[in-house]
Amino acid sequence: MGNLKDLTILLVEDENRARESMGEIFANEFKKVVTAGNGDEGLKKFKKFSPDIVVTDIAMPIMDGLDMSKEIKEISKNTPIVVLSAFSEKERLLKAIDVGIDKYLMKPIDMDELFLILQNIAKSKIESVNLVEIGDGYLFNQTKRVLVKDEVEITLTKKELAFVSLLVKRLGTLVLIEEIKNVVWVGEKVSEAAIRTFVKRIRDKVGAEFIKNVPGLGYKIDLR
Repeated sequence: MGNLKDLTILLVEDENRARESMGEIFANEFKKVVTAGNGDEGLKKFKKFSPDIVVTDIAMPIMDGLDMSKEIKEISKNTPIVVLSAFSEKERLLKAIDVGIDKYLMKPIDMDELFLILQNIAKSKIESVNLVEIGDGYLFNQTKRVLVKDEVEITLTKKELAFVSLLVKRLGTLVLIEEIKNVVWVGEKVSEAAIRTFVKRIRDKVGAEFIKNVPGLGYKIDLR
């Protein structure tokens, strides 16, 4: 299961024991496992950690799995979502298809079957969106975290790559400063002035027009 080792998975399940036991199993196969107990918490964790794959239950308090999935797909339509459900009602299934769910699995869950699904998704869906063409000769490899301009790799630091990677994941969408702080400066304090200097350094390397900003709000990379 080597291809899962580079990935972060978000598991959203309101049943504590199920969440803990699945989380432990996932921890052996994924680079990072993020868990949440309902759709509202799941959405917040999605925004904070930008996971590669989401596995969610449907029936949960505060916000159910399908409403959360709809919100996630609006933020990042390419993020694969697998829904686990004890329900077999046609309406829920149709809503799941409508939301753009990648796979729908009935409970009780066979973990071998789930891992097979996750591997297939990782292979087909994630690898196919690995190389993002931004235009103007820019290419970003999301797995290797490499930015290329006219076939020449641009050397960026680890933090700079984390920043570019986050913006490429949300191509064309404004990413808020708070979210950038959470992803790039995990657990560190950073001022907005320091972020501006940081972005200026990246612009010096990649070109002034590559990153757009909305003063006081955040940054984005537009598809050219």
